[in-house]
Amino acid sequence: MVFTVRGTPIGALTVFIAVLASMGGFLFGWDTGQISGLLIMSDFKERFAQGPPGEKAFNTWIEGVIVSLLSVGTAFGVMLGAPIADFFGRRRAMTIECIVFNLGVIIQVTAFHAWYQLAIGRFVTGLGVGALSAAVPMYQSETVPRQVRGALVGTYQLFITFGILLAYATNIGTNQYDGSAQWRVPIGLGIAFATILGVGILFCPESPRWLASQGREEEAMASVAAVRAAKLGDGNPWVEAEFKDIIDSIREDEKREKAGWIDCFKPANKTLYRTLLGITLQAGQQLTGANYFFYYGTQIFGSVGISDPFVTQIILGGVNFGCTFLGLYVLERFGRRIPLIVGAAWMSAWLFVFAIAGTVAGPEITDPAIGKLLIVSACLFILAYASTWAPGIWIFIGESFALRTRAKQAALATLSNWVWNFLISFFTQPISADIHYAYGFIFAGANLANFFIAYFFVYESSDLSLESVDEMYNDAACKPWNSRKWSPAGHASRDQVRDKEAQQGVEVGQWSKSPSAMAGDEAEKEREPPNPL
Repeated sequence: MVFTVRGTPIGALTVFIAVLASMGGFLFGWDTGQISGLLIMSDFKERFAQGPPGEKAFNTWIEGVIVSLLSVGTAFGVMLGAPIADFFGRRRAMTIECIVFNLGVIIQVTAFHAWYQLAIGRFVTGLGVGALSAAVPMYQSETVPRQVRGALVGTYQLFITFGILLAYATNIGTNQYDGSAQWRVPIGLGIAFATILGVGILFCPESPRWLASQGREEEAMASVAAVRAAKLGDGNPWVEAEFKDIIDSIREDEKREKAGWIDCFKPANKTLYRTLLGITLQAGQQLTGANYFFYYGTQIFGSVGISDPFVTQIILGGVNFGCTFLGLYVLERFGRRIPLIVGAAWMSAWLFVFAIAGTVAGPEITDPAIGKLLIVSACLFILAYASTWAPGIWIFIGESFALRTRAKQAALATLSNWVWNFLISFFTQPISADIHYAYGFIFAGANLANFFIAYFFVYESSDLSLESVDEMYNDAACKPWNSRKWSPAGHASRDQVRDKEAQQGVEVGQWSKSPSAMAGDEAEKEREPPNPL
């Protein structure tokens, strides 16, 4: 099956790759969403909480350790993800990481009374989730055609929200069970989801850019052809043009020494700039305050009579999941910069409303009008988060780094996300217990900072190949605020690129040379096919 996007053929396999790989995000969402429900299940508390039988409750700090060790594991896992993905390839790396995830699940479900065994199990699953968070967006960005890259890479965040929502729904169902099935079933189901990804990804094509970097050019071209539903050697202009861009980029990288971690911090080719920007944006995504809302949701919704914490989770999770679909459209339609800028301003405004209303009303909300205002501000905040910064930052990480250092830069940036995830998940409860709704002012200020960071430092990378994105960053005349007007050499604008794509059919169909001939015959450069990219 073939779809046409902007006059460009896109194979159904492209969508399948994006959705299947996004199961890596689902696993993170699943583990994140289930833990808050597990902590209030009766059998779970009787086995692992502290106090006399029938009156057990979790110590605040032990609860923090159980919840946050997942984030500690992801921080280590993401650093392992880069070398694993570079050594084994993107697909096999994901399979290995799913096995690690499953080992962590087994450690958890075999616990009986030791809370630290649960914490250790969450740490191990975190190793797998963290490594997947480095490999999945990178694999998606390197494999899917650029015409749909924003929407399809954004499915990683969509599946995070789907995992959270499904975990909430599962908790509601299993909470009615007797005995340890209450919590063992939600945890154990993770094995099934990880197995779907770990086995299924082996039937997908490998990243063509990774294959080309390993000298496997025939396989790289076959991979490019597969995602466009083309036959290898049939002279498809889109396949040949994209393959040529990949090979040219690989040749440039081969002129340099193999990249190490220190190379991510060298200023040449704006490598340091992009590394620091990725680290900052991933920290900014956590500092938007989304996790704060999910923590405070029970109290907010309780102020208007919704006291069941499981219902509260479903409401917040449903808004988050539904609005992420809007994000896939927004980031494909309006690019990357504008949604990040507008989204940060919108979130900051509603967080100020939330914090002011809650602080004025006091810790115990008794006025239904104030309660409704808090709910509205929370939902409007989530609307902006889910449709801009939540998927947008993962798209940025997938498409903004040069091939030579891409895996390592993506790992460093994602490490920042997990470190701040840990800090927020560990300290939110004691902080919010002390200053209550005033905690929202901190996140409102962070979103103001995100606004200025997005405006002054983020380049517009939509509608460009990954190789062209690298070229844009290295153009001294291109600045973030005018980067939307930048276009590849030979094109007056990005609109012209799209217009050519829509008009150029198969007039270059006669170009059906083998990958080795295309890559190796320098004499053919004078006869390059018209480049639709």
